[in-house]
Amino acid sequence: MTDGSGSWYDADIDHVIITEEEIREKTAALAKQVASDYATVQDGLLLVCVLKGAVMFVADFARALGRHGPPVELEFMAVSSYGQGTTSSGVVRILKDLDRDIAGRHVVVVEDIVDSGLTLSWLLKYLESRAAASVEVVALFRKPDAIKVHVPVKYVGFDIPSEFVVGYGLDFSERYRELPYVGVLKPEVYARV
Repeated sequence: MTDGSGSWYDADIDHVIITEEEIREKTAALAKQVASDYATVQDGLLLVCVLKGAVMFVADFARALGRHGPPVELEFMAVSSYGQGTTSSGVVRILKDLDRDIAGRHVVVVEDIVDSGLTLSWLLKYLESRAAASVEVVALFRKPDAIKVHVPVKYVGFDIPSEFVVGYGLDFSERYRELPYVGVLKPEVYARV
């Protein structure tokens, strides 16, 4: 198990819930599944990474997908519904839109985590309105107990408890994204912000 021994964040982590090795294995398995499902797609897949949280996952997922499947292109979007808090506000703002037309393309949205589902539900409607041939979602993490609106997520890595988690792209006040695992912060960390 990777515990980040000797790193600055050791004192802030209460416990690890998903190890670096578990993430690596699950990412490879998800890539194989997506590659199999899109094996006949001629023009390749367009992966839409939802910034900032999914950046670690999309890098590893795209590399794994490249070993198994169709050609991959990357696109990035940034949307916000959190602000500085730890729960989704449900109000979505586009901070960075797509740089290209996605009409007729097979799009796979790469998400770090499905929490309330509110932001992702909005994002899927937005992408479908842009005339993509298909839109599916791969999410590394999902909090089933936190979901407020049903979102069709075809590929899910891990179902996790409704705790606020950090690491592997997930942050608290823009920190902890670089952790190679996913963990829960000690309660006193939240009081420091």
